Amino acid sequence: MAYDVAVVGAGFSAIAVTINLLKQLPCDCSIAVIGDDPGFGRGTAYRSEFYIHRLNVPAGRMSVLPEEPNNFLEWLEKKGRSVSPELFASRNDYGLYLRDTLAGLLRNRNGRARVDFIRRKATGCVTSDADGWRFRIDGTADLLARQVVLCLGVGAARLPVKDDMIDHAIRRRVIESPWRLSWLSRVGRDDSICLLGSGLTMIDQVLALRAQGHRGAIHVLSRRGLLPHPHDLRHGAPQKPELPETREISQILAALRKQVRSGVAWRSVMDGLRPITQSLWQELTDAQKARFLRHAMPWWNVHRHRIDPALYERFIGLVEGGTLINHAGYVQAIDENRGRACIHYRPRGEQSQRTIAADWVVNCTGMERAGIAHSPLLREMRDNEIVSANPLGLGIEVDTQSRVMNNRGEIQPGLFAVGALTASRFWEITAVPDIRVQAKAVADHIAADCAQDGTHIAQAL
Repeated sequence: MAYDVAVVGAGFSAIAVTINLLKQLPCDCSIAVIGDDPGFGRGTAYRSEFYIHRLNVPAGRMSVLPEEPNNFLEWLEKKGRSVSPELFASRNDYGLYLRDTLAGLLRNRNGRARVDFIRRKATGCVTSDADGWRFRIDGTADLLARQVVLCLGVGAARLPVKDDMIDHAIRRRVIESPWRLSWLSRVGRDDSICLLGSGLTMIDQVLALRAQGHRGAIHVLSRRGLLPHPHDLRHGAPQKPELPETREISQILAALRKQVRSGVAWRSVMDGLRPITQSLWQELTDAQKARFLRHAMPWWNVHRHRIDPALYERFIGLVEGGTLINHAGYVQAIDENRGRACIHYRPRGEQSQRTIAADWVVNCTGMERAGIAHSPLLREMRDNEIVSANPLGLGIEVDTQSRVMNNRGEIQPGLFAVGALTASRFWEITAVPDIRVQAKAVADHIAADCAQDGTHIAQAL
């Protein structure tokens, strides 16, 4: 099997790249999309059918096409689901929008590049040569592609406790992957739940539980006890952040706090940071980046990644009513007592130990930062010195054009990465408004290379 371009992955990054390639490549080019997820493009985020699961970005900023900013809003209107640009559509609708956008391009069979969807995994990168990159598909067949875009996303974060500290007798009551929502059907109406993690995944699970009729107590346990903030549609326009000349993390934070204390809404300051976040990240030294990840990232996450205010009202009502109890501490062990889970933890700032008894324990720590441990393909490419894993656990090393670099800092011709895998270079590269720009830029680069070369792989072999 030989192609001009291979897109490796099946989530949002992969569908965004594929859509842009279809819009730009000539008809005599060929594309392979390699991924074994049947819900191509929807990934974990956009396959939820719960109406309560909504986007965390206003609908007016969610077009998959940066050059057509109203594309998603127009799709919603055609489907009779009109949403104001500043409000929040359902994630299921967004997944359907992505599917329909791709399908519309695929229907134009005579005016687009050929696309083959290979519903299997790329399990290894055999070699690279003058013809391109050779990949192993499910350990058997080889696939050759002149140019490759890695869109492998991130894996699920592990439970915040060592495996040997979880009693085997209670394992069936521990939900390690909450995105498989079938677990909800096993929960009794009055069962007590302990959610490990207090971010956006936790919000999703709390709202899904209540939508399913659950009325029992909910405990939330995380290291710092920080809860997500809502968007505020009234906070006004973004404000340019007043940053110091130095890039020391402590001084940047001090300057931002001073600006907020002067009367500027903190949401306006955070929104003002958005256009310059990637360039600011690239100005930091590795030591400064490490300090940010170690000390500031939890506060960044809760202020930067906010939720639909209507959903926040439902959630905070459970907190204020005492149904949801928020704890800050470190999980020490989980054992079994009379068929229930006992979560032993050390409260933050204390040396004593406390225990939460619950019928279910749910891993809500979200997705891993952006490592490569979840992917056998990436691990093999690292071992073969094709890619270089970022030492801070932020995916792989790429240049400013998203071209992959090896462990010697050399650009790998014809090999790109898109999405969270490129956090080492861009940091803010997990949300649609950022990934769609990157996906188009990579597709532009590939299309220009194809036009300059003029000979496509099927003709050359």
